[in-house]
Amino acid sequence: MEHLTEIKIRGYHADFYGHVNNARYLEFFEEDRWAQFESKIDLRKWAEKGLIFLVVNINVNYRRAVPVGETVLVTTKLEKIGNRSVVLKQEILLKESREVAADALITFVISDRSGKAVSMDGEIRTEVEKLQ
Repeated sequence: MEHLTEIKIRGYHADFYGHVNNARYLEFFEEDRWAQFESKIDLRKWAEKGLIFLVVNINVNYRRAVPVGETVLVTTKLEKIGNRSVVLKQEILLKESREVAADALITFVISDRSGKAVSMDGEIRTEVEKLQ
């Protein structure tokens, strides 16, 4: 079953023009990424090992303005696993019409205690594949 994060657009999400501020989209994407990770990966276990995930690149396409009062759904899907990075495809959809308001490709790495990106193999790869 696909996991969807539902967000009701409130006044504090809006800019001067009455629609969601572009920076808020990043927060909405992040909310769903955390929900996905927490539901599929034991982040406490990762923390004990000194592993964290770090966003290193975000490319966002803003498709349509979202006004206050609208409800959106945020989705996250695994797009690609590289040697040292992972790409997620995320979308923000209008709940009622399922029209895409924004989509993004988010690249992250998993860093160890030394701050270096770890290889996406073995147990780490198995854990990341749970995002599919």
